[in-house]
Amino acid sequence: MPLKFVLRPNEKVIINGAVIGAGDRPGSFFLYNTANFLRGREVLKEEQIDCIEKKLYFVIQLVYIFPEDSTLNLQRFASILDETREARPDASKTLDEITRLVESRNYYRALKLCRKLFKTADGGSLDGGLADSAAGDDEDPPTTDRTP
Repeated sequence: MPLKFVLRPNEKVIINGAVIGAGDRPGSFFLYNTANFLRGREVLKEEQIDCIEKKLYFVIQLVYIFPEDSTLNLQRFASILDETREARPDASKTLDEITRLVESRNYYRALKLCRKLFKTADGGSLDGGLADSAAGDDEDPPTTDRTP
């Protein structure tokens, strides 16, 4: 079964590194094979990085969206992960799970788990400048192969 997603008017999505945007009307789309997929509301821009947790999220996002640069970005991930462990000893179990997910190339789930650190870091909003994907956040990761 293909992965169906709907883009709201003017909403964007990144699929395998390409940015795709909707026009002035909503549109339904189907992915029939494996693809790296990230909704615009899940994308963290570099200028939004204001804490170590977002820095970690950003580097995982880079590995996920740009697999051709994964060697360099995985090195950055290891370095930023060490910084995050020092800054957030309370998040040790979560960081261990994020590490496991990254090592198994399950980047979407690693991003999802990393977003949860934003809430515990600032004690408030889950997004902290990054909109949480409330609709469908518990669904399977979009990279799942759903060939017909």
